[in-house]
Amino acid sequence: MSGHSKWSTIKRKKGKADAERGKIFTKLIKEIVVAAREGGGDADTNPRLRTAIQAARDANMPAANMDKAIQRGTGELPGVVYEAATFEGYALGGVAVLVESLTDNRNRTTADVRHIFTKYGGHLGEPGSVSYMFESKGLVIIDQSAAEEDKVYEIALENGAEDIKSEDDHFEVICPPEALEGIRDGILAAGIEYQVAEVSLHPKTTVGLESDKAVKVLKLVAALEDNDDVQRVSANFDITNEILREIEDQI
Repeated sequence: MSGHSKWSTIKRKKGKADAERGKIFTKLIKEIVVAAREGGGDADTNPRLRTAIQAARDANMPAANMDKAIQRGTGELPGVVYEAATFEGYALGGVAVLVESLTDNRNRTTADVRHIFTKYGGHLGEPGSVSYMFESKGLVIIDQSAAEEDKVYEIALENGAEDIKSEDDHFEVICPPEALEGIRDGILAAGIEYQVAEVSLHPKTTVGLESDKAVKVLKLVAALEDNDDVQRVSANFDITNEILREIEDQI
């Protein structure tokens, strides 16, 4: 299992605190603004915007918030101009970490990201130092209580999935980015609820971690994701379910 999906699993188990909802909305709004600015405000002809809107709907964002974000992106309403900035580095144990951000102050974000890496025993690397270790994939996570395994496999395979895994208490469907919409729509049409449906960066190889390093790596990822400018964090760690249960209260 990739570091990204493992981290998604941990967050699902912990649940989303109400206090975090505003932070989640802020990140989603930034993505909608940038998607609309770069590709226009029509979701039918702008795949990035369509994906951002679906993610906002999944988070129960009010439609009015989405509409205003689109209008800020297209210039119909005034708004902050964000630029994309990607940071690459290493955590403890040689774990590769890729941080994607949208910021209105690159110097501030760079300083913040560097500080977080250093605090948890990692360090920033040069551009290109770890990005080659990741590839873009669609990911859908479904609780096993929400669907029969055979049905998930049937829908996923019919709609272009590359891999399907049964992990602990959930199913993972991995697919090419362009197949994500079809798989998600097929799952919804079958009356199945999903927990995650997104395009993310998946590691080509993973690094196993023991409990002591796993705690610090997970704290590093959590701290990065908590930064207002960070949109997404990808890492190539692998942690066994046994170790996860052992350290769950420490992260």
